[in-house]
Parts: sequence; C-alpha cells; structure tokens
Amino acid sequence: MPEISKPYRILVAAFGHEANRLNPRLADEELFVLERGQDILRAPAGVLKGLTETLVKAGVTIEPVFSASGGAGGLVDHHFYLRMREELLDAVRRIKPDAIGLELHGAMGTTETPDAEGDLLQALRRLVGPTVPIGVGLDLHGHITPRMLDNSDICIACKENPHSDFVECGQKVAELLIEQLEGRLRPVTISARVPMILPGAGETGSGPLAEIHAKAREYAAMHSSIKDISIYNVFRFTDDDEIGQVVTILSNGPSADTPSIAVDLATRFWIERERFKDDLLTVDEVFELVRSSPDKRPFVIGDMGDRTAAGAPGDGTILLSAALDGYLGLRGAVPITDPVAAARAIEAGVGAAVTLSVGAGFTPGFTPRLVTGLVEYVSDGNFIVEGPVGNGAPSAMGPTAVLRVDRRIQVLLTTKPADTTDPAAFTSQNVVLGDLDFIVAKSGFHFVLNFAGLATPVLVNTPGVGYYRKHQFEFRKAHFWPEHDIASPEITARQHSA
Repeated sequence: MPEISKPYRILVAAFGHEANRLNPRLADEELFVLERGQDILRAPAGVLKGLTETLVKAGVTIEPVFSASGGAGGLVDHHFYLRMREELLDAVRRIKPDAIGLELHGAMGTTETPDAEGDLLQALRRLVGPTVPIGVGLDLHGHITPRMLDNSDICIACKENPHSDFVECGQKVAELLIEQLEGRLRPVTISARVPMILPGAGETGSGPLAEIHAKAREYAAMHSSIKDISIYNVFRFTDDDEIGQVVTILSNGPSADTPSIAVDLATRFWIERERFKDDLLTVDEVFELVRSSPDKRPFVIGDMGDRTAAGAPGDGTILLSAALDGYLGLRGAVPITDPVAAARAIEAGVGAAVTLSVGAGFTPGFTPRLVTGLVEYVSDGNFIVEGPVGNGAPSAMGPTAVLRVDRRIQVLLTTKPADTTDPAAFTSQNVVLGDLDFIVAKSGFHFVLNFAGLATPVLVNTPGVGYYRKHQFEFRKAHFWPEHDIASPEITARQHSA
C-alpha cells in the first residue's frame, strides 16, 4: 500500500459507455444507471471499486461525485453528456481536489463527437491546470486518442478479455496517483498506433493477442522504470480518423527504451494480422451441435451479431426463429429487446395467452417474429450480476416479461437492451437453466466466464450491428483490415505527458 505524507483529497467519478454508431437507438439518460455522492462508494465491481478502496486504505479523503454507467449501446445523447460533464466540472470547481481519479470506458461517442473521453479530459485539464494529477482506468477496447493521453497523467487499461481485472486496474490507478502526489512518480506516456482495425480474435487468453500481452509483460519485467503497458484492441464500431490498435507505455520519467518497445508491440498487430479472425459456427451448425451433444447441455450461445455487450439493440429474432422452425425438440431461453411487446405481455398478466410480433424494432434489416405463448413471469427486470465479470453490479433490463412459446422456448421480452452475459439475467426471471438445452446470451466474450460450470459456451455468426462482416458497414474514416487496402503502415512512437 503506498504511503502518504499528508491528507490528500481526491475527487472520483465514473462515466462509462461503449457507443456503437450503427445502433439507431439513442443512448439517453434513461439507459444509464446513475448514482451520486457516497452511494458510488458501494461500487461492487469495476475500476471504481479498486480505485476507491485503495485510496481509502491509504488514508486519502475521497470526494465522490457520480457514477453514470451506460453499458454499451447507440451514440450518447450529446445534451445528456454535456450535463454530466458540467456536473463533474462544477464539482471540481467546488472541491478543488489534489487529484482526480476516473473510471471511463474509452469508446464513448456522442451524437456530436466520437471522442467523448478526450473532450471530457481536455475540459478537466483546462480547468485544473497542469499540476493536478488526473488518473484514468479504461476498458482495453477503448478508442484511445492523443487528446485523451495529452490531457491525463495516468491513462491505463485493464489487461484481460473477458474483463476480469477491472478492480486491479482501479487499484493501480490509485497507487500511481498517490506515487505522483508524493513526488515518487513523474509519469511519461509513450504511444504507438497501428492505423487499422482488425476483425476478430479479441480474447487475451489465447491466440495472437495473448502472445502480444505476454511480450508486454516480459518487457515490463525487464525495465524497472515501466509502470504500465496497456494494449488497446479497439472498439470496432467507432468511425474516426484516429482509430486503431494502440500500445501505451507509462514510465517513471523519460525512458530511452520505451519508444522502441511500444513500436515493437504495435508492429506485432500488423505482422500477425492474418491471425486476427474468428472461427464462428453458422446458426444451423450451432443448433446441430446442441442437438447432437446432449452430454454437453445446456449450451450458452453467444449471439455475435446482436450482442448488446457490443452496443447492438438486442432485437434479433434469427435464433428464436431457427429454434422454433427447425429444431422442434430443443428447449431454450432467448432474450429479445422489445419494449412494446414487453408492455403488452405485462398488461395481459401472468397466465394469459398472447399473440405478439416480437423483435426487429431497432436494427435495420431485421424481421419480426409472430409468436403465440403463455405469459409466465413479469418483473421490473432488475438483477444483480453473480458471475466474476461485474460481480455484484446492478443491471437493469427494464420491465420484462417471460413468454413461453411452443411450451419449450422461453422468450425474455425486455424493455432495455439486456445484459445477458450473466446467468442471473435468466434466473432472476424464474428461468431454470438446468431444464434447458440452450440459452442465448447477447455477448461474445464475457458470458464465457460468467456461465462457467453452468453451460457449454459456443459462438454463432449472426447478422446485426454487433459483429463486423466484410462490406457490411460503411466506414468513411476508420480502416478495417482486410476490407480496406492498407499499405504497410509506418508505426512511430509519440510522447504525451511529462
């Protein structure tokens, strides 16, 4: 635990959202979970938990402002963003803290700017000047920009996907802030950027990304001045000139070695680009696997195209239709975002038989499905995450109804895009996982950890705005490999703070 020589006051806040510009549903205040003041110190998970707990143990006085958690979704309403930004700036003016510690995502875009975090950090820096340390903990899928790095002293990311180390990231931000306040750290950040987006292979536990992270740990062990190496594998649905894979190295004072290390690590993305692809099953292949493997049931199917964890609306019906039409013996649970259908089912009440058109209310090109079923359960849609990713965090699906269709498929009709990366999304609605052959999770990675021991994970290649497919989307600024003709990039190092 870092020692302090005087009672510092550190302002803390969290403002997180991952903005998928292809999702037409605006992320406004209604889609954020907002807490203020001392309430945010109860954060059960995430960067904020690690940040605040470490500061408290060190004897720092915490000045909590707010936590605004929006998960992933469409672009954030810019007016809402400005209100929250001004609330934070007002708190800084009033409190005049010795330092600022923030939990941000790194890929929040609004209806007017693709770089909301850069805008926020720049506004803070202009307000407090160069002498007040600003420390930030990010998601490794952050769209990390020079403006973010130029306006913060400590800007680091979690290291694992699925994200099981957010708390550790927050702890490290707190420790580095204290070291800087005590004069034991003069943070200097070097970045190296690869101007392209790679289409897949985003897990850090295996494949090329695991190898790059392992090399980063090797470099850090060799150089005592290196305090952090963060590797940003980017959020794929932001369209901006500065988007791409980024490596940042935070050192104590300038280092002659860190520029070449950053360039080496970033260059590995280019060298290994052919390996950054996912091997996904088709819809029929997934259901054939479920049908032919009773010993592995239940399966939990990651719906890649419609994953709300990547900002998709969650209104896809392709897996529901496949299960109903082609795989008549299978029992399953399928979540679908549909506030209108959810409201009608809730109004009808438990025990009522209803015929509803469900899904396809937001995503262009999706087709609704007409179903008849029995309303089994209704609730406010609130639950607490039980798995290791986000453990203890509240989650809100909005008013929710469970509709049993064909006596074997339970359709979770949710008002908000549901975070179904965790089993509690289903068990909180009286769905018994052990009675099922498959569960659909609108997620690509995090569900694997949270369903461990309960279901066999498998990923399916589905349409939607949550997964990149070649030539499916138009990008005017960002460049995808191999869709765009990208010449061998010149990767250089840049220094940001000293």
